[in-house]
Amino acid sequence: MVQALLLSQLASVNPALTACLRETSEYLRAPGATRLSEEQRALALGIARRLVGDAADMLDGAVDSRALWDDWSAQGLPGAAQLAGLCFARAEEHRWREQSAEHGSEVAVPMMVAAAEGPLAAPTPADDPLSEVDRRYLALRIADRRRFDALGHPGIAIDDLDPDLFRSLLLDIAAWALVQSGKDPAQAVRLGEAVRGALALHDPERGIDRAAIAYYAALANVGAQSDSAVAAIARHDWPALIALAAAAQKYLYADMALALITAEPAQLAPLLAPLLRDHAALAPLEGSLAMLTNRAVASAAPDDYAAALQARAAMLGGEPEGGAR
Repeated sequence: MVQALLLSQLASVNPALTACLRETSEYLRAPGATRLSEEQRALALGIARRLVGDAADMLDGAVDSRALWDDWSAQGLPGAAQLAGLCFARAEEHRWREQSAEHGSEVAVPMMVAAAEGPLAAPTPADDPLSEVDRRYLALRIADRRRFDALGHPGIAIDDLDPDLFRSLLLDIAAWALVQSGKDPAQAVRLGEAVRGALALHDPERGIDRAAIAYYAALANVGAQSDSAVAAIARHDWPALIALAAAAQKYLYADMALALITAEPAQLAPLLAPLLRDHAALAPLEGSLAMLTNRAVASAAPDDYAAALQARAAMLGGEPEGGAR
């Protein structure tokens, strides 16, 4: 069973990550963050904009996605708290991979994958020379490619969304459009059917989480998951490493990406324990993460005891006596 609570577990023990997620949420509601870098803010907001636009475009032309974003970017996203974690995780993964690409070490997406994902997603012929492992790896790269727009900007694929989150996002978008129409009953019916149609098109089987599980299973069938993880680290093939680690630990891809990015060096070995026997293989990973600026590691603000106390108080819960705030 996929453990969808990893993000909250990570935040509960990492004050820096808690602060970044809180700020991402606040920034999506009303841009004005200070802890995040300009690059982090721009990436998170761009990812949110593309996700909202993609969802709006699925409603049979019933929503003006440009006007929607203009309004929401000024007034705040209704589902900012739910989207903050996803947008922040995707932005941080992209920063990490861009850094590797700048140093010539990120494994490039094969041109045939980037150019024509449709035919490659179809069943392969019986005489296809690709092995099962190769086919599953190619499917993983295709699923990863869907997480970028046509210009190569990072995004969140609709099929990677949790069904309940996708439904909530669609309803927020449709509700906005209904208000714009003056709450016309006929438009409410049309929008309701559009939401129903969009939900029917949602297919998690095409998402990166399913691709990661299938890739890991293919490797496990031939006992090659550990060697493949070592090779992925050596090649800086971070999508493959994240996918293998997520499948091995039964986590979501996005959660595992953020877990790796925010991990202290001593935490990497436990995270990858199901895959790696030789801790020396972690050296390229540790080096790559160490180069990533502004990471939300717990030691990033060792003297920020106010944030640490807030995180601990949130775990304890309850209201102070007298209703004081």
